[in-house]
Amino acid sequence: MIRLPWLDPADPDAFPPVGRAMEEPDGLLAAGGDLSPARLLAAYRRGVFPWYSEDEPILWWSPARRTVFDTATPHVPRRLARWLRGCDWTIRTDNAFGAVMRACAHPRRDAGGTWIGASMIAAYERLHRLGHAHSVEAWDGRDLVGGIYGVRVGRMFYGESMFSAAGNGSKVALLALCRLLDERGCPLLDAQVASPHLFTLGAREMPRAAFCAEVARLADLPFGPPAWPSASARIKAAALAASRRE
Repeated sequence: MIRLPWLDPADPDAFPPVGRAMEEPDGLLAAGGDLSPARLLAAYRRGVFPWYSEDEPILWWSPARRTVFDTATPHVPRRLARWLRGCDWTIRTDNAFGAVMRACAHPRRDAGGTWIGASMIAAYERLHRLGHAHSVEAWDGRDLVGGIYGVRVGRMFYGESMFSAAGNGSKVALLALCRLLDERGCPLLDAQVASPHLFTLGAREMPRAAFCAEVARLADLPFGPPAWPSASARIKAAALAASRRE
């Protein structure tokens, strides 16, 4: 029986090598520690992320295969591109980070609960205040209809979760995030775990070693220019239809 390493609360950098992650469950690397900004940023730099329920200890993961988007080439399905051309939504950033997280935390119909508990929300809101975590939001007038949030380290962005309150809401937010990252020299968006929905939008899988090597390179590069969009910036969702490549 493999003994799961328990992280030292006093040392935020003390993660085991990702090659020691378990095969079953896939990618489980360690437990314990905390969700301090220093530990979270150290984890992301290693290709590690927290994922646990509120009744569990903090669990840290690095799956054998990582789901990613190449930000320059997301796939916009033909039907979605047609819909986008007539869409009058706007894209904003960091206007409603907490609201996006809480919307992502709502239990899904196909899941029994949520992994985004109160401690997770508090930790990422702190990262947001420090300028490390961001949200990209789809707005229909004054209504928040979709969004995605995640963490940026250097030129690497780690998507955490997304939601839809209207049809195509999460897709629009994801495509907008890819556009923003590509324009700022960030070639890779981490989507963590595979799903059929992500593959329809152009996601692919990378072996853990290749992913972590790319993370190590990108996380040390300076972000931009241009800078991350200000909260007052507005982007027309219809412009995302141009992302479709025939």
